[in-house]
Amino acid sequence: MSDHAGQELISVILPVYNGENSIETSVSSVLAQTYGNIKLIIVDDASNDNTHDICSHMSRMDNRIRIITNPGNCGVLKARTKGVESAGSGWVAFIDADDSWQPEKLEKQLKLRDTAGCDLVYTGSAFSGENGKEYDWIMHVPERVGFKRLLKQNIISNSSVLMKKEDYLKYAPSGSAANEMHEDFACWLAMLRDGHTACGIDEPLITYRISRGAKTGNKFKASTMNMNTYKYIGLGFWSRIFYQTCYAFNGLLKHRHFR
Repeated sequence: MSDHAGQELISVILPVYNGENSIETSVSSVLAQTYGNIKLIIVDDASNDNTHDICSHMSRMDNRIRIITNPGNCGVLKARTKGVESAGSGWVAFIDADDSWQPEKLEKQLKLRDTAGCDLVYTGSAFSGENGKEYDWIMHVPERVGFKRLLKQNIISNSSVLMKKEDYLKYAPSGSAANEMHEDFACWLAMLRDGHTACGIDEPLITYRISRGAKTGNKFKASTMNMNTYKYIGLGFWSRIFYQTCYAFNGLLKHRHFR
């Protein structure tokens, strides 16, 4: 608890590597939340551009920012986990360095968490290109999602998630194998497999920036990582084939909106 009229502290984890073109927008969107009692933990993963200077300047303007600087680049998963481990609150939220939030995101998520009793709260997403221009398509999300439905498509955007710190540290994959899978997807699936609940707000409370690389992408690598994710959470071979087919089909439907 804190001095924000008894508000619970929420830690926001933002790993970044060479994010000078977008980090200010991401950080500003967190600081502009209508829910005030937050601590923004920025994990600078040994950036060699102006990221650190930008973050340092913003931290001098707002004492809710804490910066952790990695001596060497360790990758987004380890950087995010380091941020979670250092969080001083029971609940954490995530944002990637090229995404942004709507001002009421956390406030609405906490209200849903308290009324529905969810273990993980996610939201819908809007999308923009590298030039900042928004696409006219929104990813809608269901009020609830279970294990089998999530297997067919990861509708839980990492930058939309609010969850318990202890659950992330328990379920997020670690070690070298984690780099060969979609680690956030693996975490959500493992939680749902074990009976945790996930609730959604069908509003675009985050804006996800699509990079040129994500649009063209290495489809074979992404497919392999997805199969590894399914194997990690315990699916047999034929189940992996079935859900990979569903995932690929839903991915095609989604990405046609970004041409």
